Amino acid sequence: MGEVKLFFGPNHPGMHGNFSVHMYVEGDTVLKARPLPGFLHRGFEKLMERRLWFQNLALIPRICVPEPDINEACYAMAVEKIAKIEVPERAQWIRMIVLELARIANHLMSFPGIGGAIGLYTSSFWGTADRDRILDIFENLTGARVYHMYIIPGGVRKDLTPKIIKMIKETLNYIESRLPDYENLIFKNRIVQTRLKGIALLDRTTALELGVTGVGLRATGIPYDIRKVDPYLFYDKVEFEVPTATEGDAFSRVYLKYLEIPQSIKIIRQALEMMPEGKANVPISEGNALRYRVPKGQAYVHIESTRGEYGYFMVSDGGEKPYRVAVRGASYPQTFIGIEKYLPGTRIEDVPIWLATMDVCAPEVDR
Repeated sequence: MGEVKLFFGPNHPGMHGNFSVHMYVEGDTVLKARPLPGFLHRGFEKLMERRLWFQNLALIPRICVPEPDINEACYAMAVEKIAKIEVPERAQWIRMIVLELARIANHLMSFPGIGGAIGLYTSSFWGTADRDRILDIFENLTGARVYHMYIIPGGVRKDLTPKIIKMIKETLNYIESRLPDYENLIFKNRIVQTRLKGIALLDRTTALELGVTGVGLRATGIPYDIRKVDPYLFYDKVEFEVPTATEGDAFSRVYLKYLEIPQSIKIIRQALEMMPEGKANVPISEGNALRYRVPKGQAYVHIESTRGEYGYFMVSDGGEKPYRVAVRGASYPQTFIGIEKYLPGTRIEDVPIWLATMDVCAPEVDR
């Protein structure tokens, strides 16, 4: 039997974004695998260096389409760190609420991802429909369902209204009531357990060598979460747990996402209770915002995305544009390095499981 070349992607339904993997297979086994990025958005870091500080607010959410708010937060926090901008307390609580809503929405979207990979399409329908309820909140709050451009240097673009707060509380109650259904449909399903347990293994040593964070690392037993190890915003003022597992397989990674949803719900409810009255932003530009300059300096900020540690290293030369921007994409190690090193030896039908549970986010590579 000879070696055959197969193309996985770059069609959007088959991948998490337009991304391609060239696989060389013999029979049902992958012999070699090569990631081929560049089909989606390319060169974000250089594009940011060619655009004004406030023009970048419309560009950065696209570096991770399923969870755009993390880029807004990192960008704003880096600017604020360099320029020594004090963000109002209320705005920081609102940022936490938005980031945790985005986390829940992304985890709900991971259920359709794994459902499509193994043929459990009910989870695809459920996850997509329930995620839409959070997108409804974003639409009412920001005017957009996906790219929000809501978290800005100095705070957030607009305050939470009583209507939005009511929507958030009702949506959290609904999603919480749905969790037992997901447990029964997916994680107590014998077929799902057969297809995911012991599949796409990533041991602790390998995860650390690759630089994998998020559920990929926590599934090996290491409770590494930026919200705990290096708290930002007000995560050190709320109570929540970091679920872990020890198996390091596909099932553990998906199940940890499920377990994180009630923790995010817990965080949001505490934030709504503890959030003080006051302003939600401070004006950081006098006059024309497009002429705004950030003082000379540099900063690195990182936050916990659904895929792990997400960071921005930013340098300002005092001009109207960022001098340098480097993005630490959370899924880059397992996407670009992991595919070449760890897909070989995998069966063809397990390739989408590996990619889905390792949270491949194509534009994080194309950046």
